[in-house]
Amino acid sequence: MDFTERKVDETYCFRGRIINTRVDNIILPNGKPSMREVCEHPGGVGVLPIWQDGTVTLVRQFRYPFGETMLEIPAGKLDHGPDEDHYTCGVRELKEETGCTADEVVYLGCIYPSPGFSNEVTHLYAARGLHQGETMLDEGEFLELVRMPVKELEERIANGEVRDAKTVAAMYQAHIRGFL
Repeated sequence: MDFTERKVDETYCFRGRIINTRVDNIILPNGKPSMREVCEHPGGVGVLPIWQDGTVTLVRQFRYPFGETMLEIPAGKLDHGPDEDHYTCGVRELKEETGCTADEVVYLGCIYPSPGFSNEVTHLYAARGLHQGETMLDEGEFLELVRMPVKELEERIANGEVRDAKTVAAMYQAHIRGFL
């Protein structure tokens, strides 16, 4: 069966710095009309920094939509133009948020964090052969670096303490590829 939904038209409701929202009128696979609410997002990159000693570097930061301080892998938006390369973005965000540079940055694939309403794509990387330097945080960016053993992060994911999707997915992808 063809599950494709065809767009008839779209109406933008909001255009912002991070997202745009629109309502699309569509035709369902059975020919009936319906509508979809869509959040357009430029996408992002997350990097799992893996140290030789079996630890990883994470960032702790407040996430306003949830009203929580969360533990996550370093990450950022693809916000340097429509042709920004996700590898370049990942290397930049790793350096800015953690101060780290890496001898090896390996692509782990991408995830669709909320495919029911958003077109966001998050690209994931593992960084190895790390060298510590100084962070270069953006203005208005407040975070704390946290270095912990891989096993501890796995336990925190298993007990629900770490719920950030990109972090969970990057850990899984790094694990199945034998990087951890």
